[in-house]
Amino acid sequence: MIFKLALACVLGGLIGLERESLSRPAGLRTYTLVCVGSTLAMIVSLDIFNQFFQVSNADPGRIAAQVVSGIGFLGAGTILREGPTVSGLTTAAGLWVVACIGLAIGAGLYVPAIASSVLILFVLIYFIKIEEKFSGLRRYKGIVVVIDDRPGQIGYVGSLLGDMNVLIKDINLHHIDDTEELEMELSIDLPQNMDMSQLIKEISKNKEIKKIDVLN
Repeated sequence: MIFKLALACVLGGLIGLERESLSRPAGLRTYTLVCVGSTLAMIVSLDIFNQFFQVSNADPGRIAAQVVSGIGFLGAGTILREGPTVSGLTTAAGLWVVACIGLAIGAGLYVPAIASSVLILFVLIYFIKIEEKFSGLRRYKGIVVVIDDRPGQIGYVGSLLGDMNVLIKDINLHHIDDTEELEMELSIDLPQNMDMSQLIKEISKNKEIKKIDVLN
């Protein structure tokens, strides 16, 4: 049992260390605790089954099932929404799979647990380079447009972008305090023959646009 918990500490810590190096919401300690905790849950579940299987129909998989579903609460806490972008999904997925690794260790499935850890580290470290290579093909961008808060302004901005063949994928509106201005957060799809600097230059020519910024 001590070996299982120690192995969970090592494997969870290795994956958490990668997340920690990127300053993610969940890092070394969180990943380690999740892996060790899920391992302990499986150890307890199997021990209860071994003690009472002759007098009860105890199911050793019930506690494990609750670990898998319960880890979603931690994962949700790492997901952040900033304007039209969402971050933290990889960290949340990492927490879920680390919990599964812990369950595998607790069940004595050492080879699958170690192999999964190696694969996960490979994905986290090297797949980001592949992702960066193909991210340039994505055309979705985020911008913030500030306009006067009066009827017809949202339609005006929509028509302005539509005339440039820019597709609006998402929109969020916020009234700026103590002003008569409206802030529009837009997720847009640029046409192939246009970059963000061209879009900003064209939109800035319109007097109705008070301010425009690009979201990272």
